[in-house]
Amino acid sequence: MPRVPESLLKKRKTTEKLVAEREAKAQEAKKANKGKRREIFKRAEAYVTEYRRTERDVVRLKRVARKADNFYVSPEPKVALLVRIKGINAVAPKVKKVLQLFRLRQINNAVFVKINKATLNMIRIIEPYIAWGYPNLKTIRDMVYKRGHGKVDKARVRLSDNSVIEKVLGDKGVICIEDVVHEVVTCGENFKVVTNFLWPFKLNTPNGGWKKKTNHFQEGGDYGNREAYINQLVQSMT
Repeated sequence: MPRVPESLLKKRKTTEKLVAEREAKAQEAKKANKGKRREIFKRAEAYVTEYRRTERDVVRLKRVARKADNFYVSPEPKVALLVRIKGINAVAPKVKKVLQLFRLRQINNAVFVKINKATLNMIRIIEPYIAWGYPNLKTIRDMVYKRGHGKVDKARVRLSDNSVIEKVLGDKGVICIEDVVHEVVTCGENFKVVTNFLWPFKLNTPNGGWKKKTNHFQEGGDYGNREAYINQLVQSMT
């Protein structure tokens, strides 16, 4: 029998050791992922329950107000959705700067913004260049699931795996895509971090095209505040 060289024996031992370590790590990752999947499922269930309870509360309050011959006034919206509809021709420097601050650098880009006095003043400056309004749960969820990309190491990465989200936002308690949706819908304490992580959404031109970009929405045009009608526009652009 020919002797096996010593170097080959060492190489075999090293390979076997690496394979064993890799298998052990795979088993640990499998166990950890199983626990994470259970936690993610529980969170998703809790969020669905919360959304349904909120909807039922609105219906109940409307009925109570109707019985008392009164009106139910919905709470002020906390989140706005901004969609850029015009290009860069003849744009004033101040307007261009505000568009950059909102990360609306291209036509059909869209971002979520927290509504407060400062952002409303900024929106007024750029209003002729954007269509905006108040998104509902379905719009937010569809945008994140269908068009969602995250900023990972300054690169645009598709949100196809929860590990992408956990890598960047795990220290904030945001570990899955449902956490991202919940933070945007409720305007939670991590809203700013989550929206900065989300890359500006790249939407299509709406079905049937734009009507008249130079006119306000209330005048039959496209730009300006559409309130709840922004949901119909975005549904035709995703």
